[in-house]
Amino acid sequence: MQSILLGKALPPSAGRQVHLLPRYGNRHGLVAGATGTGKTVTLMTLAEGFSRIGVPVFMADVKGDVAGLAVAGETSDRIGERLRAIGIDDYRNEGSPTVFWDLYGRLGHPLRTTVSEMGPTLLSRILELNDTQAGVLDIVFRLADDRGLLLLDLADLRALLGLVAAERKAVSTEYGLVNAQSIGAIQRALLRLEQDGAVQFFGEPALELADLMRTTPDGRGVIGILAADQLVLRPRLYSSFLLWLLSELFEALPEVGDLDRPKLAFVFDEAHLLFKDAPAALRQRIEQVVRIIRSKGVGVYFCSQYPDDVPDDVLGQLGNRVQHALRAYTPRDQKAVRAAAETFVANPALDVPSVIGVLGTGEALVSTLGDKGIPAPVEHTLVAPPRCRMGAISEAERARVRAGSPLGAKYDAPVDRESAAELLARRAEAASQQAGAPATKRAPDEGERGLGRTMKDAVFGTDRRQGMLETMGKQAARTLGNQIGRQILRGVLGVFGGKR
Repeated sequence: MQSILLGKALPPSAGRQVHLLPRYGNRHGLVAGATGTGKTVTLMTLAEGFSRIGVPVFMADVKGDVAGLAVAGETSDRIGERLRAIGIDDYRNEGSPTVFWDLYGRLGHPLRTTVSEMGPTLLSRILELNDTQAGVLDIVFRLADDRGLLLLDLADLRALLGLVAAERKAVSTEYGLVNAQSIGAIQRALLRLEQDGAVQFFGEPALELADLMRTTPDGRGVIGILAADQLVLRPRLYSSFLLWLLSELFEALPEVGDLDRPKLAFVFDEAHLLFKDAPAALRQRIEQVVRIIRSKGVGVYFCSQYPDDVPDDVLGQLGNRVQHALRAYTPRDQKAVRAAAETFVANPALDVPSVIGVLGTGEALVSTLGDKGIPAPVEHTLVAPPRCRMGAISEAERARVRAGSPLGAKYDAPVDRESAAELLARRAEAASQQAGAPATKRAPDEGERGLGRTMKDAVFGTDRRQGMLETMGKQAARTLGNQIGRQILRGVLGVFGGKR
């Protein structure tokens, strides 16, 4: 199996090329460094390398320049000089097989999931709910399951919240206390989420994980690029979506142990957003997923400015390290430099803390896993250039790539099938029609006076006020309609309960 060339070691270890061995590609990795030091180019070199050996890649495009993977680059004197220095003789300009994705559907195929698949835990994080409000959301999901109501989009969730509000006393008795303030807070949070454009993210057709793990007929891995330049401005939505995707892979893929190469490489740019303000339970979940998902053939690569942006429990799982320059201008920077130096296997010939501060653009300290999974000593490395364009692409180029994608017919057009919102609306309409049926009234008799007329008006009603018979009839119709409707819906729609 061909290895992934990352670059060439500089003095004092000059002459040795630095590779990432595919069989350890599922042991995860970290690419760190200050802004402008070459992290994005390293990610592109890494993604191309995985693609060439048949490993699909999914990565976020935060600044818009990762999209250059889709088109061929151009050779320059500077690139030629670097190729000669590293000893690359099979270099050619080429793009990689690429599929563009976008939660908002503007710069790529719409990437959707259902409310049920997202689940209450991650949805609570996106909505920034407190513990009490998150508990109410748990009840909403449980109620939907028990009543066989599909939660596909935000309209369905709003409808369920309305149902819980209408039946609050009964729901509180059966599932736990639900207060109106918590329901109102969730509804307001949903409104903010809708204003952020997340309406398009929830719905169908939902993403099938197999479409992120595609290969071309000639055996190259397809690189899925998520347009995240706008998404990253909403950190909770961005991080929660990527965590959901990672969790779905964790739950859906079978155990495969160590393979000769990963089944998927998952690149998480701006990784600090995943852990910022995350509750302890969520961080524990992240650590669990990262630790175990390697046995399912998935390698996770975090990219951030500082190594300590990633918690120690997760950092300890990252076997492949690429550290670009860090400038120690502040006490925070100095601490980060020391932390970065301590994460590498020592190289007696390198003063790592000093070298980190003087690395040039396109240079990095690299340590990968060698034979038997043992980390190799850190090397001062000249990073290999990617074969694609190192920069943004035009709208016309993006449109051509998107037009050639085999997934457009599957995902571009939304599907709105019958779910909770439609079923509850139909039930409410039926109940309203039954309750509004005209009742039989006796015509007023001009000859009746006094107590007899008063009693007749009370029983049969007048033109301006309904009587006892009409009131009792409406109540009976409403009660009977709700009971019959609930029994029918449970029987017919129970099998369609969405998974949590």
